[in-house]
Amino acid sequence: MSKNALSTIIAYHEASKHRLDGYAPGPGGLDWANQPDPFRRYAGTQLCKLPLRIAPLQIPFTEVRSGRRQILAVINLAGLATLLELSFGLSAWKEYGGSRWALRCNPSSGNLHPTECYVLAAACNGLPSGVHHYVSYDHSLERRAEANPDWGDMLTGGFVLILTSIHWREAWKYGLRAYRYCQHDCGHALAAVSYAAATLGWRAQVLENWHDAVLTALTGVARMGDFAEHENEAVDVALWIGCGNMPEFLDSAQTAVALASELNFIGEANRLSAKHVHWAGIDTVHHAAERPVPPSSSLTLSTQWPPLAAIDCSQDAGSLIRQRRSAVGFDGVTTMPAERWFALLDALLPRSGLPPWEIWQRPPRVHLILFVHRVEGVAAGVYLLLRDKSVAPALRQAIREDAEWAEVPGAPQHLGLFRLFSTDARDAARLISCHQDIAADSCFSLGMLAEFEAALNEGAWRYRELFHEAGMLGQVLYLEAEAAGLRGTGIGCYFDDALHAMLGLSGHAWQSLYHFTVGGPLDDPRLRTLPPYAHLSGREVC
Repeated sequence: MSKNALSTIIAYHEASKHRLDGYAPGPGGLDWANQPDPFRRYAGTQLCKLPLRIAPLQIPFTEVRSGRRQILAVINLAGLATLLELSFGLSAWKEYGGSRWALRCNPSSGNLHPTECYVLAAACNGLPSGVHHYVSYDHSLERRAEANPDWGDMLTGGFVLILTSIHWREAWKYGLRAYRYCQHDCGHALAAVSYAAATLGWRAQVLENWHDAVLTALTGVARMGDFAEHENEAVDVALWIGCGNMPEFLDSAQTAVALASELNFIGEANRLSAKHVHWAGIDTVHHAAERPVPPSSSLTLSTQWPPLAAIDCSQDAGSLIRQRRSAVGFDGVTTMPAERWFALLDALLPRSGLPPWEIWQRPPRVHLILFVHRVEGVAAGVYLLLRDKSVAPALRQAIREDAEWAEVPGAPQHLGLFRLFSTDARDAARLISCHQDIAADSCFSLGMLAEFEAALNEGAWRYRELFHEAGMLGQVLYLEAEAAGLRGTGIGCYFDDALHAMLGLSGHAWQSLYHFTVGGPLDDPRLRTLPPYAHLSGREVC
């Protein structure tokens, strides 16, 4: 690994921090006339209109979260359509004061949706072989490139998804910090795909050896003439989706190169904004974090967890996924039973056979600092959830000496849950989360504390993956909150070093990468909710 790449990552991370005496560099105000179009389209491509899923999937969310696959859908166009609808599709439209905006099943910072999805498929029920771009607005696939004849042999029994990010969509609002949020959103999308695949009885798995260069070749995103200036896409990750385990030969750079040969791309991307502000720091960190083929030796899970704690939720998985929303405020009154809180935390442990963690075959690098406000039977205070108990000695040495490290009465022993400080933590949570009441009016809020230096010492690209892991945790929290009759919301605005100072942390060994909060939501009666695909009249259903 280049020392220059590592120093670039650390320099960007420091420069993009919000601080008590000043926020990270941003636009200073929102240029609404140039808000990016949230829907990428390619003119001149062949369109495949996908069927919409109308009938319930008839699999409860409790079955999906616990890894029990009651159904095994056939690998066909209808199944692919359902997978895309439940992971990247529209979930609703909102209206207020003459404005109308879409919500999607995969959450996004500021509802800006930088993540794009490309499908690599062999010929399938009317979908021709090739590279296809998914358009959530139309629930359609645009064929960007025709496949070479070998695809039928290499992609039998499944599909490949490649995720990319349009950095400008986030930078329009968030400036330099946008790169972080794009990586969060990619993590949310990874988890969304895993849950959606599980509803069909399918499995999703990261293609570890498909590095950035081959992903770029397979998606055509380096074809600068196809994109407006500053509106190009950056590749993130590739996933295999299938009924069983991924074919062993598929996860190799050689296979990816073979798939990328003889691809002739067509189509021109729509212009997203008339004008742009170029954030050179985002380009710099993106290039420093480019992903080569990672060493396979680091991809091992060391802990075997007991079965996931059961929850009482009979709701169909598809409807729960569609109803997921980001809360805009909390009532400051709702409480959460301790048993349900423990079950929610249990779902955050990286069990290899359960969604979404079966997609993420890596040792956990992200742990939780919890601000507990309204959990019945659990004293208010600051808590720590270790997702890998082996880091306990290092954290004990790093965190303030007056931390209690007390076990939590009633908590399952395997959780690795400790009370650090007994206190009313609402003011601290609010302050650290950029003075936002949502961090204090909830049942609990949290910061995600990453093993920052240890991860980066494996390679600069691990910077991206730390945020992906944090985003995946966020998606679990979103769905578990919905299943508990509550609501969650991600918090991207927080004072990084204020959390570190509260814990007594210094240096870069531990860094906070994402915050989150869960509680009883306040609804805004002024907003009108509309169905997601009423504008697609006459669309085939499945």
